[in-house]
Amino acid sequence: MADLNVGMVGAGFAAQFHTESLRQVHGLDVEVTGVTSRRPESAAAFAERMRIPRVYGTFEEMLADESLDIIDLCIPTHLHLLMTQQAAGAGKHVIVEKPLTGYCDPDTDELIGDTVPRQDMLDAVMADLIETEAVLRASGVIFMYAENWVYAPALAKARRLIEHSNGMVCRMRAEESHSGSHASYAKYWRLAGGGSLLRTGSHPVGGVLHLKQAEGLARNGQPIRPLSVMAEVARVTQSERYRRAPSDLTGDLADCEDFGSIIITFEDGSVAEICSSDLVLGGVYNYVEVFLSTGRIRCDMNPNNMVQAYGPTDDSFGDEYLAEKISTRQGWNFASADEHWVSGYHAEAQDFAEAVYQGRQPLSSWQLARDVTAVIFAAYVSAEQGRRVKVP
Repeated sequence: MADLNVGMVGAGFAAQFHTESLRQVHGLDVEVTGVTSRRPESAAAFAERMRIPRVYGTFEEMLADESLDIIDLCIPTHLHLLMTQQAAGAGKHVIVEKPLTGYCDPDTDELIGDTVPRQDMLDAVMADLIETEAVLRASGVIFMYAENWVYAPALAKARRLIEHSNGMVCRMRAEESHSGSHASYAKYWRLAGGGSLLRTGSHPVGGVLHLKQAEGLARNGQPIRPLSVMAEVARVTQSERYRRAPSDLTGDLADCEDFGSIIITFEDGSVAEICSSDLVLGGVYNYVEVFLSTGRIRCDMNPNNMVQAYGPTDDSFGDEYLAEKISTRQGWNFASADEHWVSGYHAEAQDFAEAVYQGRQPLSSWQLARDVTAVIFAAYVSAEQGRRVKVP
């Protein structure tokens, strides 16, 4: 019998790499024993492909299975909090993919990104977070926020360097950008919950908040929290100039931004500069740079130069995977040696499994998920109103 049994909700890309990563856990026997999805045929195909023994007809049927310890939610953003509450109410520990939540309204066809004031969005999102936190506290289950940047080897090393330094983290810069989402839902705010600031910006925001939390815990036993934000967003790909220009970008956004920038001021006076966009070619562009009073750290997560491969044609290396979102396989490319490991998914699964088995909080927990959401939606208010906004 397994030490931990996991029920996978969703049958897409995230569900696949979550399943693969959970199977890499060592020291504990962790098994993904069942799957459910909105489309039963997708769940059945996923179960066959991933060798999962059981398919549940509904989420409710999965929650009723007393053998399951953990529910892993790899589902659209607008369902995260509702299904987290349902899982917690059933006494199941919960893994939730990023972003934790957004301002969504899947029942309307309106372009809410053009019509809903950002302060209304912030108020609604914070009310949802307060309600979900109350459910989690009452249930006593462990909430695990699948922010893989926390576990990426580069960022994990930066955390340890910060924890063993006597200096102050004075400033940070971080970014996640690429050439645009291929997901059809990302075009609409009502489905995605926000634009690039939420969809890709949640990674660098989560990374810098985690490092400041770690610094504070190492210095005085209390995390250093975000205090206020100043932000700007843009819809570059909707400009008249862009429409007349040749482009290899893939985004086709209706009412979402394709660029976002945030300056976060922390309680101790330090600052972080965040950028996220759908405007960068050449593959995923992920980095964090940390400026301490006693040193400097640079984390190049994607791309990194561990493996560099040159191919004169697209099929020089057959169908072997190179890296995410590269525009061409011709010429030089940074070929990922093990993208799941480099991105932190293996270490994430290990920490989550150990947290549940040992009855402790994971490195990436509710507090980080909640703070990331609060920062991003305060940033939306700041960008709309042109002022500094306190993080609620």
